[in-house]
Amino acid sequence: MGGNNSQIKFLAGGLVILAAVGYLIISSFGSSSQYFLTVTELRDKGNDIVGDDVRISGIVIGDSISYSTASGDPHLEFDVVDDLQDLGNPLHVVYKGIKPDLLQHEAQAIIEGEWRGDGVFYAYDRADSLLLKCPTRYEEDYPEQAEG
Repeated sequence: MGGNNSQIKFLAGGLVILAAVGYLIISSFGSSSQYFLTVTELRDKGNDIVGDDVRISGIVIGDSISYSTASGDPHLEFDVVDDLQDLGNPLHVVYKGIKPDLLQHEAQAIIEGEWRGDGVFYAYDRADSLLLKCPTRYEEDYPEQAEG
């Protein structure tokens, strides 16, 4: 009878471990899932996503870049659009962090932050909340780097 009791304890422990691993896997999918929207899609969703974690993608308008360290904290603002042919309704982005070297006109930006519905997108104060891709015009100068 003592052996049977050990097997039940072993099975119960295994089930607890299996349930814990399953829970961790399922909960990690839920917490890491985010919206990935264009500027137009963000505006279309409007108040439905206010306060949510949001990731957007857009093209940087170079003339809109404003960077300051006057207050001691780096403060960066710029506008992004879906298409440079349509500059009529850019999305203003505020980011508190150091200006990345690749932030320039026509750079593809992926920004993670919060939409508050006031017309401004607030990027999180983390280095990984603003990712940039080189403008396509540089790919022509260095095709071997663009391929790899």
